[in-house]
Amino acid sequence: MKYEEARKKPRVFQQLTGMTIEEFDKLKAAFQKAYEEDEQQRGKPGSRVGRKAVLLRCEDKLFFIVFYLRHYPTQEVLGFLFGISQGQANHWIHRLTPVVKKALGEEKELPGRTAEDIKELMQACPELAFIIDGTERPIRRPQDGERRRKDYSGKKKRHAKKNIIIAEKATGEVLGLGATQPGSKHDKACVDEENYTFPQGSTLFQDTGFQGYAPEGASIEQPTKKPRGKELSPEQKEENRKISSQRVCVEHSIGGIKVFHIVSTIFRNIKEGFNDLVMETVCGLFNFIRGCRNATPSLDASTAPPAPLLA
Repeated sequence: MKYEEARKKPRVFQQLTGMTIEEFDKLKAAFQKAYEEDEQQRGKPGSRVGRKAVLLRCEDKLFFIVFYLRHYPTQEVLGFLFGISQGQANHWIHRLTPVVKKALGEEKELPGRTAEDIKELMQACPELAFIIDGTERPIRRPQDGERRRKDYSGKKKRHAKKNIIIAEKATGEVLGLGATQPGSKHDKACVDEENYTFPQGSTLFQDTGFQGYAPEGASIEQPTKKPRGKELSPEQKEENRKISSQRVCVEHSIGGIKVFHIVSTIFRNIKEGFNDLVMETVCGLFNFIRGCRNATPSLDASTAPPAPLLA
């Protein structure tokens, strides 16, 4: 599978990468700069004699790693498709993923990871309205008994990792990404640890999983939880529907993130920290693509809905 051949068929290219050719070209410039800086840090490689490199050019490398994040094949399959060995595929996966993250950082598309960074990003939003939610990603069943108990999500009935996501309500942009947590951890416990603060006068939409969460600076919009053994009144149900219609934006954002199968199918990589790196990188890719598609001049930015990603 070659970049030049895929580029000749724009619809196929978008299915392979989740990006249009124009979006890919825009990211390529930042990726090339980040890769060259990574090369300098590693030092000049020595001369080697052997067959011609398959991933020779910058666009070949970017095409390789974005395809991997989008479809998440096994390393054996990935190597077969690109004409390299499984070992080479493994090398390039771990070499290029941090480079993509660095390129997205240069484009200012990465979500904030600390409470201070997230608050700064939120203050730059014209509408101080945000949505918070938790998302889980399946992992392989851990062999260690203690890890099995920690990572087991009773809600999803599977072993998983969890992240808290804070999105801007108007655009769906992912402004904040919480630390990667075990699947057994409750959403409320996760946000309590993160210690988020919000700009004064902001509105935060959240679901009943955050019952009792009231961060500094924000007024809370949350559905009324159904009392045990009782029913909600018609007025409460109508109010819950209104809040849910506002919260649906974050569900669209999470769905757009999970277009990249590496964060929606069972995660197989066991390298320490790689799970978190992948989630941050994919959130940055989602923000980058969303920004490109919402930048269409013919649309009024104040009324245009968030652009959907290719399923």
